[in-house]
Amino acid sequence: MARPKKTTPLAIQTPAKRRAADVAYDTLEDLISTLQLQPGSQVAEADLVDRTQLGRTPIREALLRMVSTGLVVQQPRRGLLISSIDLADHLDVVQTRRALECLIAACSARRASDTQRKDIVRCAQRMVKAASADRLEDYMQADIALDRVNHAASQNYSAVKAVLPLIVQCRRFWYAYRHAGDLSEGAAAHLQLAEGIASGNEADAVAGAERLSDYLQAFTQRVIAN
Repeated sequence: MARPKKTTPLAIQTPAKRRAADVAYDTLEDLISTLQLQPGSQVAEADLVDRTQLGRTPIREALLRMVSTGLVVQQPRRGLLISSIDLADHLDVVQTRRALECLIAACSARRASDTQRKDIVRCAQRMVKAASADRLEDYMQADIALDRVNHAASQNYSAVKAVLPLIVQCRRFWYAYRHAGDLSEGAAAHLQLAEGIASGNEADAVAGAERLSDYLQAFTQRVIAN
């Protein structure tokens, strides 16, 4: 019997039809990762509704989801707080992300469409260009776009679901300590990952994921050392 063709989950395939709670989650995720919502700060649901112009119900659902992933913590008598950045714990975040990124890269190398292979390289090239011009926002937008293509191409929803909160934590860590980072080094690592996936060679794709993880680990260790 022929095996059924594996499809990407609806949330990845058709972002235009995403639930309001998913839109709210992405909006809050961006505010957290870019430090517009500071680590350790108290979360006021009404303030977030006013700030984002999104409904109270999707904001509440997004916050509950963030509690489950550790981006938001709930403390007695203090309510909801944006989670703090723990330097030692961040090394564990990077190590866990390494395993997932390697798995996702291998899946993408095997399963990506021709269009996705071209798109992921194009995103990485945008990162290289932004890094050379020291344009942080352009760099981050291209990074987010690369992740989306890579995740959709992998068709591994379980791995993507697990890695997304770790990526947000890494992105927030970058914004907090970007003085110790190197955009060009990060862009080069992403380009190797993208080219490995585009080649269709799983070993090359995994090597690119490993290089990216090495970069993130070295960056974290520099921050800790200082």
